Amino acid sequence: MWMSPKRSKMEVDETEVFRPEWTQRYLVVEPPEGEGALCLVCRRLIVATRERDVRRHYEAEHDHYERYVEEGERAALVERLRQGEVPEVAQLTPEERAARAGLGLARLLALKGRGWGEGDFVTQCMEVMLRDVLPDHVSVLDGIDLSPEITRQRVLNIDKNLRSQLFDRAKDFKAYSLALDDQAFVAYENYLLVFIRGVNQELEVQEELLTIINLTHHFSVGALMAAILEALQTAGLSLQRMVGLTTTHTLRMIGENSGLVSYMREKAVSPNCWNVIHYSGFHHLELLSSYDVDVNQIVNTISEWIVLIKTRGVRRPEFQGLLTESESEHGERVNGRCLNNWLRKGKTLKLIFSLRKEIEAFLVSIGATTVHFTDKQWLCDFGFLVDIMDHLRELSELLGVSKVFAATAFDHICTFELKLNLLQRHIEEKNLTHFDAFREVVDELQQNLQEDEKVFDPDRYQVVICRLQKEFERHFKDLRFIKKDLELFANPFNFKPEYAPISVRMELTKLQANTDLWNEYRVKDLGRFYAGLSADSYPIIKGVACKVASLFDSNQICEKAFSYLTRNQHTLSQPLTDDHLHALFRIATTEIEPHWDDLVRGRNESNS
Repeated sequence: MWMSPKRSKMEVDETEVFRPEWTQRYLVVEPPEGEGALCLVCRRLIVATRERDVRRHYEAEHDHYERYVEEGERAALVERLRQGEVPEVAQLTPEERAARAGLGLARLLALKGRGWGEGDFVTQCMEVMLRDVLPDHVSVLDGIDLSPEITRQRVLNIDKNLRSQLFDRAKDFKAYSLALDDQAFVAYENYLLVFIRGVNQELEVQEELLTIINLTHHFSVGALMAAILEALQTAGLSLQRMVGLTTTHTLRMIGENSGLVSYMREKAVSPNCWNVIHYSGFHHLELLSSYDVDVNQIVNTISEWIVLIKTRGVRRPEFQGLLTESESEHGERVNGRCLNNWLRKGKTLKLIFSLRKEIEAFLVSIGATTVHFTDKQWLCDFGFLVDIMDHLRELSELLGVSKVFAATAFDHICTFELKLNLLQRHIEEKNLTHFDAFREVVDELQQNLQEDEKVFDPDRYQVVICRLQKEFERHFKDLRFIKKDLELFANPFNFKPEYAPISVRMELTKLQANTDLWNEYRVKDLGRFYAGLSADSYPIIKGVACKVASLFDSNQICEKAFSYLTRNQHTLSQPLTDDHLHALFRIATTEIEPHWDDLVRGRNESNS
């Protein structure tokens, strides 16, 4: 689809040419020989004139010159460097060092999900330590203010700095995709987390939180749509560059007539937009699929067991591994929703299944009902659920690996669909080779049944697998629509030109005949290979590469946010504004490092 020139062609930039704006941005000039970029600070020649190489040199060697941010200051700095005068790097004053330490501690408190008021406790701990170890340095704590109000403001300042950096990088996005996750529940409110994955001309991928939206205040799909468009506009992004949309498979997201996806696709339809690819199975694969597979409300029953264990069996040695796993997942304090979500994971169900005998004995000892352990149908459903969710866990772990590109993720999904076909045939034949827990239950039941008595009904479980197959087919339908584009991206030298659209055949033939490019393809990863591909010589293939690279290839950033939420549910449930919640989620999920000097200077300016 993307190889066919039905829509306006992606803009491409020449990656090997020096750009004048780099002089002020990265403090480099074009050398007299006309090749590479000459650093004005260290006089080193940067041979490869791609922006990422110039930027990496600047950030690694001369990032301290970010102090000069105003246009006039920057221009004066460049002029001084041209004349050979290298300004000395000003040392931080004691006040600035204290401010930087305070910012670092505020960020650490946010990352660990600690409350604003715990900054004072940190100060007390440091004071106790310094009095015994470095008594002469106790006074340094006097300049570090970790009061709740200051810590709260510092977290907001860090968020503002990170957001500004994201918006600067977004200007260079050639294509981007959005991921919408509506499964974030904080206290009694539901939030939509909006993530963005953008790619620049050098195929450098950036995954970040774009915004969070309070669904209590944006209940209608129209209000949600307006909030997302506002966030994109603030970031300087237009719908013309949006390639993909990945969501959860809730009705709010994928409802046929009233879902957010249909609204966004309708908004993105114009001669200058690309066809937006939508897929809805990446986020919370185990959690949401479990509702299709749990035919006998198994999880609800297990949830009641866990509550009893946490209240009356916490000291029992046989449950210590289970309780430790629970606390590592969502902390000591847990609400019902977090517990339910944890129990819907394949790993958790497998652990509980292995403890079923111990749980039955525990329930008997406290006088609780054990009727389920004598229900043949319920036990078979339990074993089947454990096995199917374990297979889904394996797929979810594969989809949790980032930086592999959507082509690889789609391969994992296709492989899993083939596995479902095999499992369905095995169930029909009553072959439980790949159903370990189910087979164990059946073997135990057969010992107590008559020889001709039926243990389980294969049709019951075939229906469940068939339902799961249809769901997968529906969720990833659009990825099949661009299957040729994904294959071209993953294996450009093995893709037969006669199967490609006429518009790309000439480029593909020329690419496959280039021995140098073939050698590069063999030794480089896909991202580095396409980054070095000339946009002038291969504009269509380069455009396909940028679009494919911008598609979300994993659920990693969403799982990172969800993990932060479940671990710190108690802290996040304290009274927080949406701005503060946004700041905490951004700090927890970002890969961008704050510009500390800018933050320190901003603090000093506000106090002056």
